[in-house]
Amino acid sequence: MENPLLLFPQLNISASKDKPYYKLMKSAIKEESHKASKPGAKQKRKRLSLLLQKPDFHEGDHLGKPGNLTKAASVSPEEAVKWGESFDKLLSEKAGLDAFTKFLKTEFSEENIEFWIACEDYKKSKSAHEFLPKAKTIFETFIQKDAPKEVNLDFHTKEVTSQSMGQPLRSTFDAAQSTVYRLMEQDSYPRFLRSAPYLSLLQGRPPARAPLRRRSRSFTISDFQGVRPDLTVW
Repeated sequence: MENPLLLFPQLNISASKDKPYYKLMKSAIKEESHKASKPGAKQKRKRLSLLLQKPDFHEGDHLGKPGNLTKAASVSPEEAVKWGESFDKLLSEKAGLDAFTKFLKTEFSEENIEFWIACEDYKKSKSAHEFLPKAKTIFETFIQKDAPKEVNLDFHTKEVTSQSMGQPLRSTFDAAQSTVYRLMEQDSYPRFLRSAPYLSLLQGRPPARAPLRRRSRSFTISDFQGVRPDLTVW
């Protein structure tokens, strides 16, 4: 799967302050479809896919400056300690959410947190008529087969979500969002707590650079059934 950052550079987390998240996704999908219709687009995408397989391609690509997990000056060790109390606590604080998002980018799995954020935005819709366009954009971006930022969902969850697309409700993505939340909580979150940048924040030092991970495979919720994550950070 191609790097979603290259497919959708418009979709950064901070942009949601200025535009609703689903509108950014809708605009990106339209632009990508237009590009795909141009002569030679398929060949270019194939060459890009081959390039992305090179281990040195991503070195420093989307991390910004070395060690840029979060701005160390704005995060105290006391605040960083709270992030280790629970996954919900981490996501409830903007600095924690930003730091975790940057960490997922080093693992090329940021589609999970982007989907979770999109679902949070969807549930904040002020009127019923907003549900359909938002739901359609989220479904096409994250859930349907071969979606540009497809998240890993079991067949039943994907089927239930798909069936509710005709008349979406506020709860349409609840099951899918809960599944992705649990996957991040049991897989990515423990690794985040053991990462060098996070441990540096705990000790009040500038965050060390997180090592880049090559995505080997996508996990499913069944991988973690009956397993308690190790949340030890020391």
